Amino acid sequence: MVTTPGTPRLLRAMNDRAALDLLVAQGPLSRTTLGNLTGLSKPTASQLLARLEAAGLVRASGTSAGRPGPNAQLYEINGDTAYVAGLDVTPARIRSAVADLTGKVVGSYELPTPGRSAKGTVERVIKAIDGAAGEAGLNRGRLHRVSIGTPGGFDPTTGRLRYATHLPGWHAPHLLDELAAAIAVPLEVDNDVNFAAIAEQRVGHAKDSDNFVLLWGEEGIGAAIVINGQLHRGATGGAGEVAFLPLPGTPLVRNVSRNNAGGFQELAGGEPVLRLAREHGLKARTAQAAIAAALQAEGAGDAVLNEFAHRLAVGLAAIVAVVDPELIVLAGGVITAGGERLRGLVQDELAELAVPRPRLLMTAIHEDPVLAGALQSALTTTRDEVFDTAGPPIP
Repeated sequence: MVTTPGTPRLLRAMNDRAALDLLVAQGPLSRTTLGNLTGLSKPTASQLLARLEAAGLVRASGTSAGRPGPNAQLYEINGDTAYVAGLDVTPARIRSAVADLTGKVVGSYELPTPGRSAKGTVERVIKAIDGAAGEAGLNRGRLHRVSIGTPGGFDPTTGRLRYATHLPGWHAPHLLDELAAAIAVPLEVDNDVNFAAIAEQRVGHAKDSDNFVLLWGEEGIGAAIVINGQLHRGATGGAGEVAFLPLPGTPLVRNVSRNNAGGFQELAGGEPVLRLAREHGLKARTAQAAIAAALQAEGAGDAVLNEFAHRLAVGLAAIVAVVDPELIVLAGGVITAGGERLRGLVQDELAELAVPRPRLLMTAIHEDPVLAGALQSALTTTRDEVFDTAGPPIP
């Protein structure tokens, strides 16, 4: 039956969803508090909670304390209603986690994959998922959705991975179909930096920003672009592959897909940053360690940080001129190693190179933002599906 606007059934469904979203965002709430937040009367709020409890979507979770008068019963989302898995894939390892419907991580697993061959990709993914699910005391069949973040991006016109030649085993023409068949639950695969931006958008600094850019600095340079609240992926999934930006200060790179390099990468990627530090006498094994060491070294360290900030600002100036974001979030281990000092240097330099003046903030997601974003993406879709369909028919 088609529901028409204004019917009691539709209004109850809207109230139920509003209450569920509040319970997700604010944790356990009493009937009175929920009624105040939704504008519902106490009897209506009681009926709403009874419906949601009967549907298995909420459960009682103790009572309030510390206030005058009798303690009030608290209600929370029933996390056992659904589970999701997220994966963060790099050439060196696959990190996985399982979260319940509230977003609480209940299991995690890490599978080292150094020097792996192109074969066995599906089996490794299954092992990572099963490892996290097993730690949570679940089997894979209990998962509602799986989200996987990888370098590069899958071209929606071909289904093949692009911009990530350093990730062996992920370029097979039918890989996504093989993964979906093996996992046997709904699957989402996206660029790793896009997932980091989703984490920032859901639980980080970008919660109130509809237009922002997340700049990612690890061994490679990348970006995620959010326009009007939506990730911009581009026609081939390549939006944000800013490593290939031709920039002043480096020779023009041709055949970039074959060389897997470009101007911004040659300025501010991991290897150039490590060379920069060594040129100034700072010894480190990784670019991240080099930037951390620069913070502690006067003179040479100042020179390294100033030059690194300049290089980041040159790339950001090109991005800002096209996108004009209200916010730039700096993320990734190499960039965040420079902390607030590096952020301030980039902010000052960018002000000299670009007309727009977006805010610059260091990421609020410090523990594997790619994995956090994969879980958040899976949870958003799962909550929509579960909250809108799991309840019994409303009389």
